[in-house]
Amino acid sequence: MFAHMTMIEDIELMAVKPILKWAGGKSQMMNDLLKYVPNNFNKYIEPFVGGGALFFNMKHHNSVIADSNEELIITYSQIRDDVSAVINLLKTFENSEQFFYSIRALQVENLSATEIAARLIYLNKTCFNGLYRVNKKGEFNTPYGWRKGIFLNEQNLIAASNYLQYANIIHADYKATLEQYVETNDFIFIDPPYFPVGEYSDFKRYTKESFHLNDQIELAEYARLLVHMGCKVMLTNSNHPYVYELYDGFKFELIETKRLISSNPETRTGQDLIILGGM
Repeated sequence: MFAHMTMIEDIELMAVKPILKWAGGKSQMMNDLLKYVPNNFNKYIEPFVGGGALFFNMKHHNSVIADSNEELIITYSQIRDDVSAVINLLKTFENSEQFFYSIRALQVENLSATEIAARLIYLNKTCFNGLYRVNKKGEFNTPYGWRKGIFLNEQNLIAASNYLQYANIIHADYKATLEQYVETNDFIFIDPPYFPVGEYSDFKRYTKESFHLNDQIELAEYARLLVHMGCKVMLTNSNHPYVYELYDGFKFELIETKRLISSNPETRTGQDLIILGGM
């Protein structure tokens, strides 16, 4: 059962931008996604939250966000619970190659929650192309980005903290999240690792775990179950014939997109599917 949270329903929430740039993020699709958000629903649930672009645009007072990336979830939780500590630590950081690699080399298991959050935000804002990538050991391995921009947006972190007060933040895979928290009339946005399209498109976005064909099949089965339960479901995936087959009976919209995370400008184009069920 969803944990009870005291909420002020008429609070005017500040506009919040995602605090992290995430591979596969949905900022450029936001207008297309928002037009399908239902007018009325119970909870908002996002089990592959990543950078949370849609979540931060929702301004909803009853949300569950989850991810299997533990560092990411610790970061969101710490921004919610003690954003001042994260900001104060980030103020001691510097945007230089030497400092970047000293922070990247830190062992996460030896860090406090505040240090984990500050480290992830800093690396995300100063690494090459904002690409969160880990090796098979789960270690962040993106190089320094040589970007001169400011890596600390204090005002937006505070706004994010205020909004995250209304979210239940869960470290779990999507199945455990859905099985524990879904109720009738919830709105669920599912943005999984995409079905691969093309020779070099099997990039697993932000975890060392893979998301294979069987996982795609199982996810589609969960989506059908959610619709059967009376939920409103929106998914994204690649424009691949098999995706249409998996979600036969759902509604589809094809969106032309740019792959902003790609280092090769010639590969920065693509097509995303918005998949709708129960709406």
